[in-house]
Amino acid sequence: MTDVSFARAPDDQRHKGLDKPGEEPAQDDAWSWTAPGLRRGRLRVRTLLAQRWLSVVGQTAVLLVAGLALKLQVPWALCFTLIALSAWLNVLLGLASSGQRLARDGEATAQIAFDILQLSGLLYLTGGALNPFSLLLIAPVTLSAATLPARYALGLGLLAIASSVALALFHMPLPTVAGHAPVPDPSPLMLWSIVTARIFGIVITAAYAWQAASESARMELALNVTETVLAREQRLSALGALAAAAAHELGTPLATISVVSREMARNAVSEEIREDAELLIGQAARCREILQRLTEMPEAKDAVHERMSLVQLVQDVIEPHLVHGIRVEAVVNGPAGEAAPDIWRRPEIIHAMTSIVENAVDFARSEVIVIARFDARYIVIEARDDGAGFSPEVLAKLGEPYVTTRPGAEGSRTGHIGMGLGFFIAKTLLERTGATVDFRNGRRGGAVVSARWPRHALEAPGYTGA
Repeated sequence: MTDVSFARAPDDQRHKGLDKPGEEPAQDDAWSWTAPGLRRGRLRVRTLLAQRWLSVVGQTAVLLVAGLALKLQVPWALCFTLIALSAWLNVLLGLASSGQRLARDGEATAQIAFDILQLSGLLYLTGGALNPFSLLLIAPVTLSAATLPARYALGLGLLAIASSVALALFHMPLPTVAGHAPVPDPSPLMLWSIVTARIFGIVITAAYAWQAASESARMELALNVTETVLAREQRLSALGALAAAAAHELGTPLATISVVSREMARNAVSEEIREDAELLIGQAARCREILQRLTEMPEAKDAVHERMSLVQLVQDVIEPHLVHGIRVEAVVNGPAGEAAPDIWRRPEIIHAMTSIVENAVDFARSEVIVIARFDARYIVIEARDDGAGFSPEVLAKLGEPYVTTRPGAEGSRTGHIGMGLGFFIAKTLLERTGATVDFRNGRRGGAVVSARWPRHALEAPGYTGA
C-alpha cells in the first residue's frame, strides 16, 4: 500500500465533546420565526389583491349557480353587498399603492383578517357551519402561516377558529329550494364534530405551511451563504492566475530597463548619473525577484495551478489546524506500488474539507486524522476525531442549515463561533463536485465525516507542460 502521512505533536488541552452532557442541545433556529438572519418571505400587495379578486369571482359564481341553477333561496342583497365590499377594497388598494410593493406585516395581517371576516359573514348568511364552503376558512390562515411572523399568523389562526365556533352557534338557515322544508339541524354531537374537524384542519394545514415555508427560507439563506463562500474561493483562485499573467507580461519591460540601465552606467559622464543607473539596475532586479516569487506560489501557476496531487490536497487541508494543540495527522494510501493521483484543484473541496477538519479539531480529545484513500474506481477523503462523536439528535439533522453544538469562541480551540452553517456549506460544496458525503460515528467512538468521488470526476490527466 502507498502510505504517506503528516502530523504535528499535541500539546495538553482540555477536552470538548460534540455532545457532552450539560452543554446546550443542538440548535435548529428554523423552528423559530426570529432565527438570526432568517427573514421569511413577505407578500406583495399584488398577491393579496389577486387572491381577493379570485375570491370575489368565486363567491359570485357560487351564488349565481346556487340561485339560478339550483333555485336556492339566498339572501341576495346582503351576500352581494359583502362581495361588493371586497371588490371596492381591492379597487381602493390598487389605486392607493403599487402592486409590486411588499406589504408590511401589519398591513398584510389586516387584509387577511378582512378576508376571514368577509367570508365568515357570507357563511353566516348561508347556513353557518353547516355550509360546506366553511372549509375555505383554512385558506387565509394557510397563507398567513407561510408568509407572516408568528404572532400575526397565530392571531389570524385564532380569528378563523373563533369564526368557526361562532358560525356553529349563530347563523341564518341553510338555503333551500322554494316550497321545500328547511334542512333540519344536525344533532349537537354531529355539529360540534364538524366544527372540531375544521378547527383541526386549520391548525394542521397552517402547521404544514409554516414548516414548509421555514424550511424554504432557511435553505435559501444558507445557500446564499454557500454561494458567497464559493465566489470568494473562486476570486482567490482567479487572483492567482492574474498574478501569473502579470509576472509574465512585466518580465519583458523589466529586462529592457535592466539592459538600458547597464548601458547608462557603463557610459555615464558623471558619478551622479552612474549611481542613478545602478539604482535602476538594483530596483529592476528586485522587481524580478518579486515576480519570481509570485510565479513560484502554487496559487499563481496557470495550467499547473489547475491540478494538485492528492498528497498536496490533504496537506493544504490540515495545515491551518496544526497550531491548535492537538495531533493532526494526514494519511494517503492506495494500491501497492501506485503513486497518489493528481487531481483537479477545486477551491470548494479545499474549503469544505478544511471546514470539516476545523470542526473535528474543536471537538477532538487529542487527535484528528485525515485519511485519503484511492483505488481504480474511487477517491475517498475521511476526517476522524477521537471525541465523543455525534449524538443521535445531531446525527439525524447533520447537513441541514442551523444545526450546531459548537461552543462559543472562548471554548473553541479554533476560536470559531458556530452558526450551524459549516456542515451544510461543506456538504453542499462537496456534493456539487460529485461527492457522496456521509456523517457517522466510528466503531471505537469519535465522529467520522467522509466524502467519496468517482476517480474520473477528480483525477487530472497527465501533464506534459512545455
